[in-house]
Amino acid sequence: MAVRITDECIDCSACEVECPNDAIYSAGEPWELDGEEHAAISDEHTYIAPDRCTECVGFHDEPQCIPVCPSEAIEKDPDHEETQEELQAKKAKLDEILGR
Repeated sequence: MAVRITDECIDCSACEVECPNDAIYSAGEPWELDGEEHAAISDEHTYIAPDRCTECVGFHDEPQCIPVCPSEAIEKDPDHEETQEELQAKKAKLDEILGR
């Protein structure tokens, strides 16, 4: 399961620097994966691109964005549920794409 940023976001960007997959984008900014640009998911606040979010699997024991959010605007995304195995496979794919 990816995580998402809710409307309580204050756009402080504290979460952006914590993301090892560069899955967090500023409001209105398009997100990119494997050379393909995608429309911004939110024009209102910072957001997480679920195709890039692995909940920090392979880097940390838990998502790093959640505890640094001062407005508690980051939560698990029930619309993007994934197993541990799926998250590990996504990380492996991102490692290949990002040359890690």
